[in-house]
Amino acid sequence: MNELSFTVPLWMWAAVTAGIGVMLAVDLIAHRDNHVIGFREAALWSALWIAVGLGFGLILLAWQGGETASTYYAGYLIEKALSIDNVFVFALVFSFFAVPDVYQHKVLFWGVIGALAARLVFIFVGAELLRVFFWTAYLFGAFLIWTGWKMAVSKDEEVHPDRNPVVRLVRKLIPTDPRFHGDSFFVRVGGRRVATLLFVVLVAIEATDLVFAVDSVAAVLAITTNTFLVWTANAFAVLGLRSLYFCLAGLLRRFPYLHYGLAVLLAFAGVKLILSETPVGKLPIPLTLGVIVVTITVSIMWSLIATRGRPAGTAGDETRRAAASTPAARRPAAPHSTHDKESP
Repeated sequence: MNELSFTVPLWMWAAVTAGIGVMLAVDLIAHRDNHVIGFREAALWSALWIAVGLGFGLILLAWQGGETASTYYAGYLIEKALSIDNVFVFALVFSFFAVPDVYQHKVLFWGVIGALAARLVFIFVGAELLRVFFWTAYLFGAFLIWTGWKMAVSKDEEVHPDRNPVVRLVRKLIPTDPRFHGDSFFVRVGGRRVATLLFVVLVAIEATDLVFAVDSVAAVLAITTNTFLVWTANAFAVLGLRSLYFCLAGLLRRFPYLHYGLAVLLAFAGVKLILSETPVGKLPIPLTLGVIVVTITVSIMWSLIATRGRPAGTAGDETRRAAASTPAARRPAAPHSTHDKESP
């Protein structure tokens, strides 16, 4: 692992956290009307988020030098690459529950807030485990290699969001109306406060993202255990996840081999983490950056060449057909409810 050690003053943590909060607020205000986000708008927002992420690396370059900036960029790139796989699952969840396009951004917005909170916890816990118990590097490394293998060989396995234990638990514990009530997560029906189907979708998104959070945080910890760098790399990559979804939602079928590249990156991170506790030691950051860039480029180019001439289609065509026969997909999306609403 890269054991970069430098003092991060409390005001820097506060400033970065406040900056992330401001950007989330701007994003929420810009999309408060629940309009359908088109490709052009999503591309502009994606460019903005990427510029912010890359710009923070320049701040680190001026503040702590090239090694720190390179380490951040390596973590940012691997997290950004792994977040693309989130898009596939988000498309499936939205298709399975037949979520209207106008409400998808709101679900992803609150999903990102939950994702940031979960990653912050995982980062500090994981970094402390690696610092105190050297053998956890072997466990995390083996986990990443196993996850990469599963991603490579199990991509076509069906995912059933309604079978997620967290979703099932929520449905048991919280009274739920199996319909959409506009963009509300909770409404009052017959004087009783109940969760809507949109809240169930949010829970499904959060539950599936927890799995991705473990993978991605472990992968970045394989690069460095500096909690500030791991947190900022994760945070700036996750901030653009919503825009990335709307950019790629209609183009998912053009990347059939991307998951092989992501599997290679996870396995590489696992090997790197294990080697860090052997006489080989940590691999140099330029090598890590090179492997990440080459792997992503090759998998994307392979996918584009293989699907050349194929129409892009719409997001999750196959998953929509597979989910079309499910009760959730057949259930019509209710218009804005006539019941009294509560703010989410």
